[in-house]
Amino acid sequence: MTLQNVSPEKVGLSTERLARLMAVLQREVADQRLPGAVAVVARHGKLALMDSVGQLNPRTGEAMHNDARFRIYSMTKPIVSVAAMMLVEQGRLLLADPVAKYLPEFAQQNVVMNGEATELQPVLRAATVHDLLRHTAGLTYEFLGSGPVQRQYAQLRLGSRDRSLADFTQQLAALPLMYQPGQVFEYSRATDVLGRVIEVISAQPLQQFLQEQLFEPLRMPDTAFTVPPEFHDHIAEPFARDPDGGLQMKVIDVRTDATLASGGGGLISTAKDYARFLQFLLNRGELDGVRLLGPRTVDFMTTDHLGDIPVAPGGSRALLPAGHGFGLGFAVRKHLGVAPVPGSVGTYFWGGLAGTSFFVDPALDLFACLMLQAPNQREYYRMLFRDMVYAALLD
Repeated sequence: MTLQNVSPEKVGLSTERLARLMAVLQREVADQRLPGAVAVVARHGKLALMDSVGQLNPRTGEAMHNDARFRIYSMTKPIVSVAAMMLVEQGRLLLADPVAKYLPEFAQQNVVMNGEATELQPVLRAATVHDLLRHTAGLTYEFLGSGPVQRQYAQLRLGSRDRSLADFTQQLAALPLMYQPGQVFEYSRATDVLGRVIEVISAQPLQQFLQEQLFEPLRMPDTAFTVPPEFHDHIAEPFARDPDGGLQMKVIDVRTDATLASGGGGLISTAKDYARFLQFLLNRGELDGVRLLGPRTVDFMTTDHLGDIPVAPGGSRALLPAGHGFGLGFAVRKHLGVAPVPGSVGTYFWGGLAGTSFFVDPALDLFACLMLQAPNQREYYRMLFRDMVYAALLD
């Protein structure tokens, strides 16, 4: 049985310094900048920390607890990326396959020229599954800027959860691309498209595929696209108003079934469930005797796949810190220095729009996960958490 609780010192971590981490989070709660949080730190397959602070729901005042359910937004992407690589290992999918092989609506796409939606040119080459996984398919997100393509995304309400994945990809494919496929890293709705590719290949709804192929084998019972009614009182909520006075971000309603199963940002999970997923990754594709990916496939996913491909200016550049590249679903650290947070070369990580985040450091056999719902403060807490976890290491 993995992820048993042990004394932090037994796995090279400091009890005192992990307590300091929780005290700092508690201070943020007392200052009313953070509603509540669950923190997880594990090393050598053992839990050194799983603890909670603050409130589950600021409106009711209920205390946060370790079984709380969080909107993980883009922490959905690594899960869906693993699902796609399972199909690769089964011989049902090639990374070099054009997206249009599975989704014909993506054939014969066009790209905007000179930033003008009225000036289009054909793609130089078709976007591939590889492009979807590493966000080089020429797609974008409407909230990353105000260019003509992003405005069209917003006008069509591509973030709506009221359409099916099939309808979503049909509408998305009809829009021009922002960049030529393979030429620029632009964080995007590519993983939503990847979810639809999985549906077509498996002949199953994405929800069903993930449930049967990942969540049940990895024993992640509380991870899904909707929270069942009997657990509605376990849902973590943000403040009603942004504590820093910014524009309050509206979080998705996870109490009712959404038509769209967003592979890029639709899952809800718990600290316990996501910790099992991270231990599975740290074990290079295996957990509790269940192997879903080969170790070399996990290595392949968690190395840089951008090479010399530039990062788009604006929002995408802000998401990928200095010294990092991007793999197949994860940002990957390439240099010991350069970045503003500590980490070993080969550390990989990602986070979610509402504030959840994780990192995995294979060199130190370490992972950590912070679950919270504080959208506008997320960058601050990601860096704070990373700094304090590394400070707790004794070797």
